[in-house]
Amino acid sequence: MPRMVRIVLPGYPHHIVQRGHNRQVIFAQEEDYVGYLANLQELKLTFGIGIYAYCLMTNHVHLLLQPGEAVADLGAFMKALAARTTRYFNRLEGRSGTLWESRYKSSPVQTEQYLLACCRYVELNPVRARMVAHPGEYRWSSYAARMGGPDCEWLDLDPMYLALGQDDATRRERYQTFLEDAIPLGEWALIRESVKRGQLTGNSRFVEAVEQIVGRRIERRGPGRPQKAGLETE
Repeated sequence: MPRMVRIVLPGYPHHIVQRGHNRQVIFAQEEDYVGYLANLQELKLTFGIGIYAYCLMTNHVHLLLQPGEAVADLGAFMKALAARTTRYFNRLEGRSGTLWESRYKSSPVQTEQYLLACCRYVELNPVRARMVAHPGEYRWSSYAARMGGPDCEWLDLDPMYLALGQDDATRRERYQTFLEDAIPLGEWALIRESVKRGQLTGNSRFVEAVEQIVGRRIERRGPGRPQKAGLETE
């Protein structure tokens, strides 16, 4: 089956998931997480990529990134980030070969309707996986930085988050309320399936607008098979 053409839009956020090859463990010790975040921080400056949210799970990562006008920078950023992690892992384990799945998955996100929802989806990933009861208990996501933690100076605050209030305290309080609100029916399924299938995270108007930008029709596939109970969440 031919690969789907990846859609990358300048100036739009993109939800990205990259998984370990054959779901192998990527992050086993604290230094694994720390090293990945250090590379994330350095490479965002090199390639001019905005980072709105992240979550490092045991065998995969979620990133919410925004490229600038040069859309090729997003792919170059992901390639450099994956290569650094692979070199580190291979050096540590005394091995060679691939660490990641052959292709990361990505989905452009409709800013007004779904950007804040995608932030919530990413930062609640450890809660959905039943690793913690509250996102504040998980060290390796952007939630702590958003709430004023030590890495807050390099996390970029997206326009929808900034619109929550005029000051940091108000925005944090309202975002916390947003995280605790009931999730609208179908929201998580839409976000999950969109990134899994390389489709757009947005409504029909967003799809039509992007079709005008890229000059072609964008197919929207139905959901795949239901996930089996007990598998780690995406």
